[in-house]
Amino acid sequence: MRVAILGLGSVGRGVASMLAKKGLGITITGIADSKSGACDPAGLDVAAVLEKKAKTGLCGDPAVTARAVVEGGEYDVLVEVTPTDVKTAEPALTHIRTALSMGKHVVTSNKGPMALHFRDLTALAEEHGVQLRYEATVCGAIPIIQTLQHGLAGNTVHAIYGVMNGTCNYILTRMADEGLTYEQALAEARELGYAEADPTFDVKGIDAALKLVILANTVWNNGVTLKDVECTGIDLLTAEALTLAGRQNCTIRLIGEVVPEKGLLRVSPRILPKKHPLVVRDTLNAVTVVTDMAGAITEVGKGAGSVETASAVIGDLLFIKNCHVTGH
Repeated sequence: MRVAILGLGSVGRGVASMLAKKGLGITITGIADSKSGACDPAGLDVAAVLEKKAKTGLCGDPAVTARAVVEGGEYDVLVEVTPTDVKTAEPALTHIRTALSMGKHVVTSNKGPMALHFRDLTALAEEHGVQLRYEATVCGAIPIIQTLQHGLAGNTVHAIYGVMNGTCNYILTRMADEGLTYEQALAEARELGYAEADPTFDVKGIDAALKLVILANTVWNNGVTLKDVECTGIDLLTAEALTLAGRQNCTIRLIGEVVPEKGLLRVSPRILPKKHPLVVRDTLNAVTVVTDMAGAITEVGKGAGSVETASAVIGDLLFIKNCHVTGH
């Protein structure tokens, strides 16, 4: 199976290096970053591409654009792992639409297109008889989409609750453990690389809200988007609030929850007993799915990271490969 990768940031590098290392019957025939690209129908020398990227900031020829790779590359599956844009979902949205319209499968970690245009994109994939897989958009290494679509097939899902942002979880863990202020815990998260220079996307709950939208659409296909989520972040939480919760043997976590029967689609800080299954530490994520037959199932794991997210992307690639839908 031949794969083209768009985006060579943390996730793209993780995917490329793991595929090169493991083989798995997958050949990388195209790679593009925001400034350059490389194509070879026989398969690229991935180690050389990654070395060039590390040394020069370019993965290939500046004349080869991401669009050129999508439209002219020889591949069966497009792996779209460019940075997320929550306002327009571009350029990923155009990349994905183009590939699907050409009858190519798509695997993405990009939350923008899936949160803003879920119904359009899944309908387009169906129309062209191809797969659109997006495990890596929600909670990194946790196979929550696979669980919902396949592991729990036949169940009626009543609700989904989760800790879906590792940055917020780290900050809240440190505030509770050490009595740090929000500002102190955020500064520490930045130093360790868990928080971006501008942490708004995480701490305001937007990242968790995008993931919640994707999960809601996966299960109920109810066409919800970011504007439908009632969203409160952690940036106004005080150390005193966590201390107070601690005195009652509780703590505070940023929880995304969707309960269609109650019309609930919300991200907000919630007080939970310390022994609650969603009270995970540091940068871990945790998601609980409430069903009629299986009851409540909770999955816990790493919600971000280069190799961790690559795990989800590669799982999707192998799902497509094992479906024998490529004809190769």
